[in-house]
Amino acid sequence: MATNAQLFERAQQVIPGGVNSPVRAFRAVGGTPRFITRAEGAYLHDAEGRRYIDYIGSWGPMILGHGHPAVVDAVQRAVREGFSFGAPTEREIELAEAILALVPSMEQVRLVSSGTEAAMSAIRLARGATGRPKLIKFEGCYHGHADALLVKAGSGLATFGHPTSAGVPPEAVQHTLVLEYNNLDQLEAAFAEHGAQLACVMIEPIAGNMNFVRASVPFMTRLRELCTRHGALLVFDEVMTGFRVGLQGAQGLYGRLIPGFRPDLSVFGKVIGGGMPLAAFGGPRAIMEHLSPTGPVYQAGTLSGNPVATACGLATLREISRPGFFDALSARTRSLVEGLQGAAREAGIALAVDCEGGMFGFFLAHELPQNYGQVMATDKEAFNRFFHGMLDRGVYLAPALYEAGFVSAAHTAEDIAATIDAARAAFAS
Repeated sequence: MATNAQLFERAQQVIPGGVNSPVRAFRAVGGTPRFITRAEGAYLHDAEGRRYIDYIGSWGPMILGHGHPAVVDAVQRAVREGFSFGAPTEREIELAEAILALVPSMEQVRLVSSGTEAAMSAIRLARGATGRPKLIKFEGCYHGHADALLVKAGSGLATFGHPTSAGVPPEAVQHTLVLEYNNLDQLEAAFAEHGAQLACVMIEPIAGNMNFVRASVPFMTRLRELCTRHGALLVFDEVMTGFRVGLQGAQGLYGRLIPGFRPDLSVFGKVIGGGMPLAAFGGPRAIMEHLSPTGPVYQAGTLSGNPVATACGLATLREISRPGFFDALSARTRSLVEGLQGAAREAGIALAVDCEGGMFGFFLAHELPQNYGQVMATDKEAFNRFFHGMLDRGVYLAPALYEAGFVSAAHTAEDIAATIDAARAAFAS
């Protein structure tokens, strides 16, 4: 039996950094990544036979836990029918109908294969529909690795960003403005200067790529007002929050807090694929009809609407739509974060926590951060020690302080209690 270290060494010979997505390499926390051999329910098992309580959930999709019987059955039946056809299937229609029934802001939806693909397609659609070039994103929000989105904030208010990745030429981000999350002054300044040229504003309504940071209600209210006034499209990136924080996603939460609130376009992924490569973007028919083949905005994908992936996603949506599902999931998540906060308090350690639905975050700080700069000012070394303390005790958290965590329906009260006991020991060590 190969050890995790041996597998990692082998992987580094044939895969850049030994991983196929950077955060898996444990660079942020140090140590050796765990190579997973199997999973069931709320648990992962690594190559050395160790079992972990899983709070990554494949970075969000596994809201039902691993290997839910109804999902497995749907996938097995789909596999027997065929892996891929390159032609339409009825199941694509069924999944689209299921998504639209849950998200009132959308009248049509286009299925794709990844969150990156969905986000970059939504931006292209926004530019095509408005005839404008510029877009706003917020520091700390991640929308995939498309060139125009791999950008950091420039200096001063409402300035254009600079590439954060080699291989992205400056002209690829020349139309991208990067603002501070929850900063109303920067938002006002950006629209005052560039409003007539803005195609869209893309935002994670609850940013899961700087741990767990909510857009404040005043900030979101003003953002909606400014987009409407200036004719820019408001694009909600719900790849992480969609069907994870609630049955209508984060836009359902803001819709209850802000009268009449709706985004113009929405981007979904993760949960809608149930763990398979599947994502989507959608909005009102008048905007979506700009897409080919009915309109001039080109977008295509050989595996879009894959029959196995749509079977997995459709089965997942059916399960989470059952009455009481999110009430139970939310209660389970709250019990986890409240328990973690209590364990920290016993040890005299500051811990700020937040959660919504099956998504949560915690910070080694006295108050919840409101933007990326505040997140990065929290104690990274203390987080790294806590991460390894939990991992050594069989609890698998995200291996970076800027990633959200996820609870599934498969986590039991005993799993939560074991996690809190592990935290108590890790805080005390």
